[in-house]
Amino acid sequence: MSPRAAAFARDVITRAGPEGRERAKNLLWAAGKLADWAIGLGLDAAPEVLLHPSTAERFTRCAPGLSPVARRTLRTNLRFIGRRVIPQLYPADLPLPRERSKQPYSPAQIAGYLALADAQPATGRRMRAAGLVCLGAGAGLIRGDLRDVRGSDVACRSGGVVVTVRGARPRTVPLLSRYHARLRAAAAFAGTGLICGGADPGRRNITNPLVAALDGGSGLPRLDTSRLRATWLADCADQLGLATFMHVAGISCSQRLGDLIAGLEPAGEAEAVRLLGAARRP
Repeated sequence: MSPRAAAFARDVITRAGPEGRERAKNLLWAAGKLADWAIGLGLDAAPEVLLHPSTAERFTRCAPGLSPVARRTLRTNLRFIGRRVIPQLYPADLPLPRERSKQPYSPAQIAGYLALADAQPATGRRMRAAGLVCLGAGAGLIRGDLRDVRGSDVACRSGGVVVTVRGARPRTVPLLSRYHARLRAAAAFAGTGLICGGADPGRRNITNPLVAALDGGSGLPRLDTSRLRATWLADCADQLGLATFMHVAGISCSQRLGDLIAGLEPAGEAEAVRLLGAARRP
């Protein structure tokens, strides 16, 4: 780097006071790269100018000859230096809210909801309540997908029981084996009608009467279809060995998995049924 860039880097890193020799070397490299680029554009070699968030951001985005990994590393290091040297220009980041997964139901809680469904006084209510629990915890359906399912959408094929989902994300979902008998009974009762009841799938509160019916005051929390889906996701992850795979791969976030999966083709229906443990013939 040029003498001016080297002098700038030494000055700001001394003021930043990093801990450790290697850390200081990495920060010196970042500050020097920034200064070389900025001085070449005619900017003044002052911390308030070169370490300004807009200058550092433009550098990490636009400087030529840098790999994506280098750009991310430079951005992180330059923000660290800026917060130490000119903190008035780097207010503390506010944590952004993140939607977290709902807590899955335990097997005992699912058994409790199914027992409450069996205790309903009318046959129709029993079938619809059991269908709601099975579609949520056994196939992961929620919202519009859950309201739209008809009895004719449940079929025995590919060695298991599958549910055809229509709407914005059409797909075929294998049903977890422990819910086979109950959902088949609910589907047979519904026929070509909606499993969860009603005549118009667009009616938004179609599941509310069923949720209220399963609120029996027996120590169970109020039924939540989002938690039913979380229960299905957790059961599928367990059967696929996802936790073991992520542990041995050293992965704690699923973002990279999503990037990798985007380039892979999903298997067919029969393989999906086999993977989700519902491959026994009813």
